[in-house]
Amino acid sequence: MPQYFRDSPESLVPDALAGFAAAHAGLVEHHPDHGYLRARHTAPSRRVGLVSGGGSGHEPLHCGFLGAGMLDAACPGRIFASPHNRQIFEASRAVAGPDGVLQIVKNYTGDRINFGIAAERLAHEGIRCARVLIDDDLATDSDDIAVGRRGTGATLMVEKILGAAADEGRGLDELVALGTGLTRRARSLAVASAAHTTPASGAPAFTLPDNVLEFGVGIHGERAEATTPHAPLGKLVETMTDQLLAALPDTVQPRVLALVNGLGSITALELYGIRHALAKALDDRGVTLERSLTGTFVSALDMRGFSLSLLATDDEALRLWDAPARTPAWPL
Repeated sequence: MPQYFRDSPESLVPDALAGFAAAHAGLVEHHPDHGYLRARHTAPSRRVGLVSGGGSGHEPLHCGFLGAGMLDAACPGRIFASPHNRQIFEASRAVAGPDGVLQIVKNYTGDRINFGIAAERLAHEGIRCARVLIDDDLATDSDDIAVGRRGTGATLMVEKILGAAADEGRGLDELVALGTGLTRRARSLAVASAAHTTPASGAPAFTLPDNVLEFGVGIHGERAEATTPHAPLGKLVETMTDQLLAALPDTVQPRVLALVNGLGSITALELYGIRHALAKALDDRGVTLERSLTGTFVSALDMRGFSLSLLATDDEALRLWDAPARTPAWPL
């Protein structure tokens, strides 16, 4: 069984955070006492601080997107575990602007609870706080799932667009309205041919027979409701594209932003092939691919798989997407 390179299971996350902060010392600063990282640079016109976070193991999300044009603070939890509400509170208080702080939260029970507690603590100190909840995962779009759709790859897309809007000096209510609209028209779907390796044991989180895919896997290693035979790439991407487009609002001749995202151990060679297949599938369906981003941005440790995210876009979202950003992991 493969083993992680680390001193101990407990040291993996804190050592990585310390190393990340040192490697990008010109862009981020680490506050280990309170468990968050903060951007060193932000636009002077920004009136609202942007805070996100979640379990470690999804790198470069969220810490990789700290910096000018994107997040002001990120709160990393333990592997696949929500950050503590104290981390979120301290980070939010540190970066709150004149019009408060906006939390960008993936839809998981622990994240919702801890970000919510932090928001209540901020309110007691007179700091305005609001939330944009990311719930883009098509695989969990079911009335049988009480918490609703999970938050996955579209988180990055929302963080980028909201970061640019915050740099324009927009207020808290304006940012909430924009972010809520973005999440309503974003959907993601992930597949995997092998599970991630569990750091504590070195064993895979689940096993699959040869030539079988988990169709609709979660970024914490959650099993899909169904498996599917390992089809040729073009057919697989067509199936995923059809399901994603059907879930988007106003899908008559839409324009989309796309994220082709590796889940940890898929190669760049494969990812660019997936991007090629996605562009062809969209073109065949009369959908305009306005912008795309290809790489590993929202990982699941070393899971062997990928996700596709589509966001139905308009001119405003494209302009904000194209705005400059300088963070450790933003590639454009």
